[in-house]
Amino acid sequence: MLQAHSLLWYYLWVAPSILLLVLAPLMWRRNLHRQHPFFFAFALVSALEQLTLFVADLIPTVSARTWWEIFWVGLLIEGVLKFALIGEIFAHVFDSYTSLAKLGKFLIRGAGVALVLAAGLAAAYAPTDSPYGLINGAHLLPQAIYLIESGLLLSMFAFSAYFHLAWKQQVFGIGLGLAISGCVHLATWAVAANVGLPSSKRVILDFVNMATYHGCVLIWYYYLLVPRRVASKAPDLLACPPVEPPDLEAWNQELERLLHR
Repeated sequence: MLQAHSLLWYYLWVAPSILLLVLAPLMWRRNLHRQHPFFFAFALVSALEQLTLFVADLIPTVSARTWWEIFWVGLLIEGVLKFALIGEIFAHVFDSYTSLAKLGKFLIRGAGVALVLAAGLAAAYAPTDSPYGLINGAHLLPQAIYLIESGLLLSMFAFSAYFHLAWKQQVFGIGLGLAISGCVHLATWAVAANVGLPSSKRVILDFVNMATYHGCVLIWYYYLLVPRRVASKAPDLLACPPVEPPDLEAWNQELERLLHR
């Protein structure tokens, strides 16, 4: 059953995209596209990209090179949107510290632009008489995106935990899904690159990646659409109020002073 182009293969390829296309109008009806515009764009682009690749894979007249060129275009657009989305998450997490939020968004989006430029150069120097250059680049670029994406998100989780910063439910769900997807893709790539699995066994890694992404889409559904439960417990008057970390506020003030020089 765990074979390429099996019924389960097609389901795991198509189902997350269809779910994302259904999620988009649901977000629109709840005005969530205003709160998370880059996630809204990422969901639409990612879904359309995968469905386009799926249809191109079924059409016999589409050559292998054309398929990989479509893959490259979608990969570049999705990569830029991912970095913009991470910048959006950063801004939500650090919304109380405006200078830090602005600097973080600038640095993250700058990294995304640099990655896109590097990908464009790699595509320009790829062999023109065969698709192998495109295939090699298509294997390397996603791993670079997942590596930077996972590092940024995990650092954000660790940083906010250290300074006791609260995440909004929807922002946490978006970041959690991206982090899980990125980490699993990195892990399967490391196994494929170092263990030396035969091609028949590497299909299992593809199933792991597709099933993980399917699960991440369900995570986004839960955190974006399920109403947050409000605790009914009475407040503890004896509990000490949370203390805002002074170091982070000092960094924000110092950065704001430097920016307004």
